[in-house]
Amino acid sequence: MFAVPFSSIIGHRRVVSLLARAVAQARLPPSLLLAGAAGVGKRRIALAVAATVNCLQPRQTPELERDACGECASCRRIERGVHPDVILVEPGDTGSIKIEQVRDVIDRAGYRPFEGRRRVVVIDEADAMVPAAQNALLKTLEEPPSASIFLLVSSLPDALLPTVRSRCPRLRLSPLSPAEVADVLVRDHDYAEADARAAAADAEGSVGRALSAEAADLTEARAAAQRILEQAARTGDPSRLIDSVKDVVGKKGSSAGEREQLAACLRATASLLRDLGLLAVHADTATLANTDLQPQLQALSRSYDGDRATRAYSAVDQALAALERNASPKVVVDWVVLQI
Repeated sequence: MFAVPFSSIIGHRRVVSLLARAVAQARLPPSLLLAGAAGVGKRRIALAVAATVNCLQPRQTPELERDACGECASCRRIERGVHPDVILVEPGDTGSIKIEQVRDVIDRAGYRPFEGRRRVVVIDEADAMVPAAQNALLKTLEEPPSASIFLLVSSLPDALLPTVRSRCPRLRLSPLSPAEVADVLVRDHDYAEADARAAAADAEGSVGRALSAEAADLTEARAAAQRILEQAARTGDPSRLIDSVKDVVGKKGSSAGEREQLAACLRATASLLRDLGLLAVHADTATLANTDLQPQLQALSRSYDGDRATRAYSAVDQALAALERNASPKVVVDWVVLQI
């Protein structure tokens, strides 16, 4: 389990502020559905709610009306997963949440909290509940025990029964920015800065996706993307440009491997071009996805004004679409380098 203060959660500031205010004003609904893509921090936020509700030494900051201290006995027990009033339900070995699991938490939620202010039930991957389990939960969601809170976490909320969804106000969590994903990887998973930035650029806002990727390959893909853009900035000679991308495909030993390798390079190129577009309009550099490459990007921005960066980004997007339609990786990479 994680029991972290709201203030240490990276991203989702609007949702976190809303939840902190609801806890402080004793207006937290008895059931909530936290919905969003996999790996964006939904479960972590749910457990932060549990910690803030039951913290023995809650704090207030200029940004948050109520927050957990992260240090008291209650916060530490939640972090270790041994707090008697914070119940985590998750799929078992079969990948589903059975009716027996749900009946057990319903029974426990009917009693007053053992030591905390409220009993908090977190159902992670709630869409994995079998229909019978969801139906068993309906009565409790409709008439929740006064001292209990149910937090359903799901990346596939529409897979839940409509009757369950209708009883749980939904909070939508957006994908994290590449910078936020990289910050989580560095802080919580001991990534080196360059590896974190490379993984984040390819993660589509999901820490989970970034963790499942091969960091070394993504770092290599971003380095290749940087070399391609630098070469395109130096010369318009078609033969030299095509020569500069000859190593982008052909290393994986299979057609599928070539496609995967090129797709990673194209996504990294798109990420760099997005940053170049931001620099062209003098946007806040804190919004850059590849902040560790800012000096190199500043140098490149002299060759990639806003229009060129936009056209190049569009070309990369077309190249990715062509790759998905089974176009030859060699043809795709040769074409795209002549467009950027």
